[in-house]
Amino acid sequence: MALDRRSFVGGSVVTGAGMALAGAPAAQAEEAGSRNGRGHGHRPERYSFSVMGTTDLHGNVFNWDYTTDAEFDDPAHNDVGLAKISTLVSAVRRAKGRRNTLLIDAGDTIQGTQLAYYYAKVDPITDPHGPVHPMARAMNAIGYDAAALGNHEFNYGIPVLRKFEESCDFPLLGANAVDAKTLRPAFRPYAMKRLRSPHGREVKVAVLGLTNPGIALWDRAHVQGKLAFPGLVEQAAKWVPKLRSMGADVVLVAAHSGMSGTSSYGDQLPYVENAAALVAEQVPGIDAVLVGHAHVEVPERRVVNKATGREVVLSEPLKWGQRLTVFDVAVEWHRGGWEVAGVGARVLNANAVPEDPRITDLLRAEHRKVVAYVNRVIGRSKAAMTAERAPVQDTPVLDFISWVQAEVVRAALAGSEHASLPVLSQASCFSRTAQVPEGDVTIRAMAALYPFDNTLEARVLTGAQLRDYLEFSARYYVRTPAGGPVDPSKITNADGIPDYNYDAVRGVSYEIDIAQPAGRRIGKLMFGGKPVDDAARFVLAVNNYRASGGGNFPHVAATQQVWSASDEIRNLIIGWVQQKKEIDPAEFASVDWRLTRDGAPVF
Repeated sequence: MALDRRSFVGGSVVTGAGMALAGAPAAQAEEAGSRNGRGHGHRPERYSFSVMGTTDLHGNVFNWDYTTDAEFDDPAHNDVGLAKISTLVSAVRRAKGRRNTLLIDAGDTIQGTQLAYYYAKVDPITDPHGPVHPMARAMNAIGYDAAALGNHEFNYGIPVLRKFEESCDFPLLGANAVDAKTLRPAFRPYAMKRLRSPHGREVKVAVLGLTNPGIALWDRAHVQGKLAFPGLVEQAAKWVPKLRSMGADVVLVAAHSGMSGTSSYGDQLPYVENAAALVAEQVPGIDAVLVGHAHVEVPERRVVNKATGREVVLSEPLKWGQRLTVFDVAVEWHRGGWEVAGVGARVLNANAVPEDPRITDLLRAEHRKVVAYVNRVIGRSKAAMTAERAPVQDTPVLDFISWVQAEVVRAALAGSEHASLPVLSQASCFSRTAQVPEGDVTIRAMAALYPFDNTLEARVLTGAQLRDYLEFSARYYVRTPAGGPVDPSKITNADGIPDYNYDAVRGVSYEIDIAQPAGRRIGKLMFGGKPVDDAARFVLAVNNYRASGGGNFPHVAATQQVWSASDEIRNLIIGWVQQKKEIDPAEFASVDWRLTRDGAPVF
């Protein structure tokens, strides 16, 4: 979006609340000192510094959307990318003094855009004499001090991650990413950074990195038998006392784990997926937590530690480089050591500043390569298809995904003992703005249709299990009584369920009665014109995220796997288009499911 120059004046960034960055740390430190009963009589030596944080960058360097081939924009007019973050970071460093700042990240760095995909799969960094990963080049140039591992770091396999790690001038941290056999850390658990007060006293700032236990499920194919991922609380309780015993004056945690205390994988693992707040509450000795994984904006949250009664400050800076967290930390010298006098947190908005030309110029050639790649024409479509109404109606665009998946699985099972079983296929609406145009179809159109790097599996389900699966999926709809008009924008995402955790299943027909309570919505479940028998057996073509427990759908993670692929579903779709040369919705489009209210169709 266009730069609002009122937001960037004289080297100071102004937040939405109108607070100039330059004056905030001193004011917050003064307030913190007052809250702690200081400021009367002789004042101890005081030092304040700032720790900046990003998270869930997901391969965004430029303020660019490779799926639309245009500058990134969204309804909130957010901007994205490390080039914007670099400008914010430089402003903070000017305000505080470079030596009084640190910069860290909470994970999910090397997956998410076509830029990231290109350098993992098309021109991979693992090739001999291969390129350096653009995210490493950008983060090195900006001057990161440490970064935690995210779960998506493992999507392309351990060799790609290790090559990325080698390219970084800063450590990748994961105290709870351990060797599966020895249980010893497989990555650096922490980084110890040293700052100096104006009087020359050293301040030791420890950064403990924690990643997500769900990696053991979501990327089982890459990590099983090699790495294990114990819980965040358990590992923080092990490492924080060690860091304190090593002389850490301030302990920060970079946790790729949300704050909600919930898990998308239910009881499949003994560890909580979103445990950042639990870490702050249950592990004494932590001063602040940079939170990632949940893709939400939380400028500041304070959690009281149960053991010490002290407040721990948490902050999550949204995603994709849209925000920069700034922790302002004040310490005071007492009885021969530093004590934390106060911590505050805030976020700065990347849409208030221009991109740093130092970063855009550094990676301009890589950017142009990827733009050329995603605009490559791979076939034609006889009609336009859009995902705009896919969450509420059976649309051809989701049928297309399901159709290709089912064809791939049928071909893979040909001649096997499961070849005679009917093949069903699930699909989710990952982006409501995705569309396949009439005429030329490009790689970027397929990337928009299927932006995640999921792979395909085949699992066996019974009719009874299928019904449970569909009932669970139908929780996505807000219970809506019969009669009166229906606003499509208000009947989805019940209880915050994201679009990607609603599955439509092709190969059977059914109705979803949204006037009924969740768990009693699926009706007229038919296969081949007959009601589905509970004992019937089907093969479900399903993405690996869902098959490994993502979304906590019933049965599928525990059922028999009869086939799996290592290539991404997106590439299977691209390959299908390249082979067939033409997408004809008449070949696959059908209305297999519909929403009803007390039996009457909603649309």
